Amino acid sequence: MSEDDDVLVQRDGTFTTITMNRPRRRNALSRGFLLALTSAFEEAGGTDARGVILAANGPVFSAGHDFADMAGASHDDVRDLLRICTDLMRTIQSIPQPVVARVHGLATAAGCQLVASCDLAVAAESAGFAAPGGKGGWFCHTPLVAISHNVGRKRAAEMALTGEVFDAATAADWGLINYAVPDDDLNKATHDLLQRATQGSPRSKALGKQAMYAQFDRPEQDSYTYAIEVMAASALTPEAQEGMTAFLEKRHPNWPA
Repeated sequence: MSEDDDVLVQRDGTFTTITMNRPRRRNALSRGFLLALTSAFEEAGGTDARGVILAANGPVFSAGHDFADMAGASHDDVRDLLRICTDLMRTIQSIPQPVVARVHGLATAAGCQLVASCDLAVAAESAGFAAPGGKGGWFCHTPLVAISHNVGRKRAAEMALTGEVFDAATAADWGLINYAVPDDDLNKATHDLLQRATQGSPRSKALGKQAMYAQFDRPEQDSYTYAIEVMAASALTPEAQEGMTAFLEKRHPNWPA
């Protein structure tokens, strides 16, 4: 791994940090950059890391799509690029570990989509969030998918139609991020949240994350039908049985390897 790489991956104890490292391009999501990020998440997902942090170098978290890829591109090329971007968002949600975005500076358009697609997010109070296409010439159609699933229809509409930058406190109030914290506390707050989110059995957590996303967008009755089957089956796993037994015996659980 070189400091000149667009994506930096660092393992620190049980956590892996994936850092976007295109500061001169404001971490704009070019085709190659999207593919490199997707590969980094896929590789991290195949390790024994307990959790993953998505971070960024430079003054901006991510400015969204790289217009150098878009200007003059064909319809097929733009569609393919948007599919590659969607693959990254879905990969983040499909790997077994909890993923926390550590956000500083601006997260706009597909950069805001990236934050919305992470399982959890912590932002510095100085951070800002926007879907700026509404005040330009290219509406934020795909970013709005992830954003609206976090903040609801009216707030997503306000972000998308105005294109304005919303501060971190508003983003936390609306549910786009979990917490807005003083800038100096960003690293610690992100680590602390991931520490809390990775308690318990890793294998149980992985199944839980998968099932969580599978039921989110179903009607309530369908969600219960699905969740009942998953929870009943998972009750018979060694992790679940160990957790129950440890609780009854008033001891700390010893999770199966």
